[in-house]
Amino acid sequence: MAVPASKAELLAAIDLTFDRLMADLARTPLERVDETTLPGHAAGTLMSPADLVAYLIGWNELVLKWLDRDDRGQPVDFPETGFGWNQLGSLAGKFYADYRALDWPQRLERLTLAKARLIETISARSDAELYGRPWYDKWTKGRMIQFNTSSPYANARGRIRKWLKT
Repeated sequence: MAVPASKAELLAAIDLTFDRLMADLARTPLERVDETTLPGHAAGTLMSPADLVAYLIGWNELVLKWLDRDDRGQPVDFPETGFGWNQLGSLAGKFYADYRALDWPQRLERLTLAKARLIETISARSDAELYGRPWYDKWTKGRMIQFNTSSPYANARGRIRKWLKT
């Protein structure tokens, strides 16, 4: 899939990759969702399918936080307060812990709701806002959204499909 360069392409990429991911997550046996046998987001670690979904919820909700803060004229602390870009493995661990109390159906519902909120907020924005100028470093707002939504959905789908085959 080509890198989105417009609002319409971004929305299509998010919808397509999300729908494909959810179809594969639906095939995950409930008795295996907490099985810690998937390669983790930090080198040498393992995670469960439930952790993988928690990771996606974390990033989706973080993107929503970025957009909300930006809309209110507040500074955005990329990637997250207390974490640098060189600490993404630790941030992944935080996401796993943040959603540990949610069971599998609740995690899938929370991810679905976060994705719906993203679609809503992206739909309310113009192509100029999303792709007209850099937002973080050299990256546009649309590209930063894509980096943390449709790209991780595709990555997670590849991980879960490989795991389901084992």
